[in-house]
Parts: sequence; structure tokens; C-alpha cells
Amino acid sequence: MSRTDRNKAAVRRFYDQIWNSGDTSAVPEILAADLTFRGSLGAVRVGHAAFVDYVEGVVTALGDYRCDIDDLLADGDRVVARMSFSGIHRGPLLGVPATGRRVSWAGVAFFTFTDDLIGDLWVLGDLDGLKSQLADTSAR
Repeated sequence: MSRTDRNKAAVRRFYDQIWNSGDTSAVPEILAADLTFRGSLGAVRVGHAAFVDYVEGVVTALGDYRCDIDDLLADGDRVVARMSFSGIHRGPLLGVPATGRRVSWAGVAFFTFTDDLIGDLWVLGDLDGLKSQLADTSAR
């Protein structure tokens, strides 16, 4: 398997196992110990523990949380994923108390690999679209 194919498989595993299945025990097998993570819903996080805290915060706020890969492109040590994110708003998120509504938004994730592990990840999401769903008073 080529390096590019290995990296794409690692990104699929990252979303399937860590985010969609909630198995953070896989973090050391997929992410570098000094990972730099810039999530669209929060500040920059460095290292495994800080990343796991971010994951736990998101899945607490958004029950039934899903990250679905719509497109996956790779070139050497870099992988880009066009994403669809969704969940049920069950806890405070972006300053908005739980609404119980299903929300979804689009995003893109930029991965950089170091020694076959994800060393840097920057996620950009359509937060304006998400905020408008959270603030939609007609659905309450």
C-alpha cells in the first residue's frame, strides 16, 4: 500500500473509530503525541489528552454525532477531507443551551502526517450555518 493510501485509510479510521464510534482508545495509534489540532468548534489543542477533551465536549453537546467523509484527496503526507457533520443538540454548544434539534453543517479537514501518524489537523466548518440552526426559534 502506498503512503498516500495509508494516510487516506488513517483518516477514514480517525473518523470511523474515534468520532463515529466514540473509541478514543485508538488515539495513540492514529495521532502523534504532539498533535496540533484546530477544531472548528474550539481553540487550538495540543496532544492526546487535549484532543480527547475536545471530542468528549463535542459528543456531549451533540448526541448521535457523525462525521461523514464526502470527498477525500491525498498527496503524499497531506490529506484533505470534505465533510458533513451532524448530531442532536443535547447540551450547550456555541453558547446556546440544548434545543433537542438535529443539526448538520459542512466542513473541510486538512491533515498533515508525520511518521504515519496525524501530526497536524485543521478543521474548518460552516459555523454560520450551524449557529443559524441553533438559533432558529421557529423550530422550538
